[in-house]
Amino acid sequence: MADASFVMLDDRGILAVSGPDRRPFLQGLVSNDVEKVGPTSARYAALLTAQGKYLHDFMMVEAGESIWLEAEAARLADLKRRLSMYRLRAKVSLDERLDLAVAAIFGADTIAILGLPSEPGATRPSGSGVVFVDPRLAPLGARAILLREEARAFLADAGIAEAGSDSYDRLRLSLGVPDGSRDLVLEKSILLEAGFDELNGVDWQKGCYIGQELTARTKYRGLVKKRLMPVRIDGPTPPSGAVVTANGREIGEMRSSRDGLGLALLRIEPVREGKTLAAGEAILLPVRPAWMRLEDDISP
Repeated sequence: MADASFVMLDDRGILAVSGPDRRPFLQGLVSNDVEKVGPTSARYAALLTAQGKYLHDFMMVEAGESIWLEAEAARLADLKRRLSMYRLRAKVSLDERLDLAVAAIFGADTIAILGLPSEPGATRPSGSGVVFVDPRLAPLGARAILLREEARAFLADAGIAEAGSDSYDRLRLSLGVPDGSRDLVLEKSILLEAGFDELNGVDWQKGCYIGQELTARTKYRGLVKKRLMPVRIDGPTPPSGAVVTANGREIGEMRSSRDGLGLALLRIEPVREGKTLAAGEAILLPVRPAWMRLEDDISP
């Protein structure tokens, strides 16, 4: 039996950006290069405040004459509102596509079954929509955006079995990848603390976008002192926002978690020093994922 499963991501939705000005419109707003989004390439990006703080993150996928933004369903109207503020005279339309559904596909055989290259963001049309390797990290598997009424049947016909949503969430947590506003604080979180550089969410060669100045200064001045990291939890699962301490000193806070795995925003120094971390009655063991680079890893 093929090693591939899918879960329907009911918490994800699609905002379609259409019109002749769709690329220049988005290019001046988001953290990645919209010109690199095409029939064979998806990208991961964020929309920031003018001060460089997190507002939204999303996948960008080309579909015909539109660019689909795959984002948090519950916050799709807010994303549309914020983008509309910058539309001015640009010839673009912003439409929520409630007829589309998003699935995550994962497992060792995923890429082969879907007929995709293995690099992050590799994309191809499929059925009523598109499938693409997760542009953040290939071990996360792939995404499919399909007509809602056809999605499950399409994936089942491809030999992919449906799994519970908790199985995908455990994979995400084990890899240390944030899940939007579950792990990032609106108007407060900084992209580089959440790994957006290593997770292909920032293009350092593109032109200006909202919040670029702080993002670039944070990188080039080595100002990242905290990182969102996966942790193994020994004891009762701390709630999101719980204070993390080392030797009684506050050094971070918990974010999302499940089944003994979690993400926590932690100061890098005590993690490097191997100090014992605690949150409530639980002991936390940080596990640095293979993709993560820390400031001291980079030679001057």
